[in-house]
Amino acid sequence: MQETKERLRQIALADGRYSPEAYYFLFEALEAAVRLAGKEGLQGTSRHVTGQEVLAGLREEALNRFGPLAENVWKSWGIAESIDWGHVVFLLVDQGLLKRQDEDSIEDFRAGFDFHAAFVEAYPTRLGAALRARKRGEGS
Repeated sequence: MQETKERLRQIALADGRYSPEAYYFLFEALEAAVRLAGKEGLQGTSRHVTGQEVLAGLREEALNRFGPLAENVWKSWGIAESIDWGHVVFLLVDQGLLKRQDEDSIEDFRAGFDFHAAFVEAYPTRLGAALRARKRGEGS
């Protein structure tokens, strides 16, 4: 992984649009995308995730790691909207670190999600549900 991380860092620095942390995070969030898409046990092209599935994995991982601060973290990396993740993904495809299928397009990332709505506005609901579940578990 260290070799991959160094390669990601070099790609990020050469491109200059996004911080290396965005590239590292994408690589780590791909596992969440595969899991959320129900493709964990699959191999090869069957394990492929679409742009929308990648975004779902990124959102889930960001909520788990950063909570309502995820939007600010992503913006500090240069990621201001969903299409930015598409730029990162397709740069990594061009560099041979990720694979794509013929039907994949950077446009798959354009109709993503609103970061503020997903991370800030939705967080109290998510937090409330987690606290209620925890409280039920403690009462048993």
